[in-house]
Amino acid sequence: MRKIRKAWGIKQNRIYRIFVIFLIGLCMFQGCGVDKTDTKKLKDLSYKILEEKEIPQEFLEVIEEKKETIFKLTYTDKEYLYIAAGYGTQETGGYSIAVNECYLTKNAIYFDTTLIGPSKGEKINQVKSYPYIVIQTKYLEKSVVFE
Repeated sequence: MRKIRKAWGIKQNRIYRIFVIFLIGLCMFQGCGVDKTDTKKLKDLSYKILEEKEIPQEFLEVIEEKKETIFKLTYTDKEYLYIAAGYGTQETGGYSIAVNECYLTKNAIYFDTTLIGPSKGEKINQVKSYPYIVIQTKYLEKSVVFE
């Protein structure tokens, strides 16, 4: 009879330990989760494509530092939101950038651009270029998602 009780006590102890470990693991993962970004378009944002002289000096300095690599940046002065996308060093000139989409969702601003190369037959400047685009829109306290 004692052997049975002792064996049952060991099993209970093992089950108790497993249960405690399970509860600890459950508590650790309770706060973990994935924040879903709502991609449902609420409205297109109005924006202005800026020339270099219109870009705030502080932001322009950051762009100049990063222009040789692909970059995606934002800057705000609390009145406007500036969104920039750069395509790094290109071996020639003649590139342009198209804004495909710039729209607002429940919790983010989506911004999508495409680099357009020189047209066939277009006379191309054989000097390296650093195509980028900067847009200005009304300041919104939202994250920017680059597509």
